[in-house]
Amino acid sequence: MNYRVLLLVLLWLPGWAAASSCSLLIVGDSLSSGYGLENGASWVNKLDARLKNAAPDWRVINASVSGDTTQNGLQRLQPALDRHHPQGVLIELGGNDALRGTPPATIRQNLVAMIRQVRAAGAWVVLLDAPVLPNYGKPYADAVARLYVDVARQEKISRVPCFVCGVGITKGMMQADGIHPNEKAQARMLGNVWPHLQPKLRCPVKKP
Repeated sequence: MNYRVLLLVLLWLPGWAAASSCSLLIVGDSLSSGYGLENGASWVNKLDARLKNAAPDWRVINASVSGDTTQNGLQRLQPALDRHHPQGVLIELGGNDALRGTPPATIRQNLVAMIRQVRAAGAWVVLLDAPVLPNYGKPYADAVARLYVDVARQEKISRVPCFVCGVGITKGMMQADGIHPNEKAQARMLGNVWPHLQPKLRCPVKKP
C-alpha cells in the first residue's frame, strides 16, 4: 500500500478536517446566551450557521452566561482559554455592570484585563459595545459608552460600535421585559457584528 496516498486520504476525511478547525469563543451575557429565546434562535446560533457556509473551518464556542458582569467574565475567561484554545474571542459584556451602576473605571479595568489575557493566549479579540440604559443619567451613560472607544483604541483591537443599534427603538424587536431583544432582532444583531468579524476569519494551517 502507498502510505503517502493513504495519509492524503485520511487528511480529507471529516474527522481529520475537524482536527484542524479554528474556534471562536464568545464570552457574553444574556444578549449572547439566548435568554428568553427558543433553542437555536440567538444571534450566536445564527453566526454558527453562517460560518458553516462562509468560513467552514471555524466553529463557535458560546461561553455566555445570563447576568454576567465584566468581573464574572474575567473570572471565567482564563479557564475557558485553557480548555478551548480559541483562535479568536468576542467579548460582549458590560450591560449588567451598567445596570448596577458599576464605576466606568472598574468596567474598563476588567475589559483591559480580559483583552490582555486573550492576547497572551495567542488569540485575537473583538469587543462589543454594551447597551446602557439611562438609569443613572446621561453623564454615566456617556462615560460607559466612551470607555469602549478608549479601550479598543488603547489595546488596538476591533470594536463593534452598534451591537444592538436600532433594536431597542424598533417596534416588535424586544421581549416583554423591554431589555432583551426578541427572535426577530437576532439577525440584525448578527448583521452588526459580522462586518467586524469576517475579516478575521482566516484559519491558520496547523503544522502536523
